Amino acid sequence: MDRPLGVTAIALLFFLAALYLAVLGGVRLVSPDAISLSLGAPLLHGLEISGPYMFLLAAGVAATVGFGLLRLRNLARRAAIVLMTAGIVLLIPKFSADAAELSLRLLTAGLAVVIRVAIAWYLWQSSTAEKFH
Repeated sequence: MDRPLGVTAIALLFFLAALYLAVLGGVRLVSPDAISLSLGAPLLHGLEISGPYMFLLAAGVAATVGFGLLRLRNLARRAAIVLMTAGIVLLIPKFSADAAELSLRLLTAGLAVVIRVAIAWYLWQSSTAEKFH
């Protein structure tokens, strides 16, 4: 299987996000007061208030997309592009609010947008898309 290194790296990011969300969701299920739901905000963009089950659901989606990317499934590539685009759109208000002053929060919000744009752009390229058949 001739999988590009970039696809493997993106799949690894999806797996890391899935692991992070699964651990947070699992800890929150076992001990509801142990951690704050806001720890999931950078990845869930407001859905974290739905509770630990949303963490586990998002972890399952991320793991499924990551596995699909490793298997070079075109549906997983498209799902990753949609998830990255949705993340960009959901980060616009945060980036806009943080732009009021030059701070570390602005830098992290901007970096989150740039990473999502880079992933979506890379997966959208025809040279990358040709590998998914």
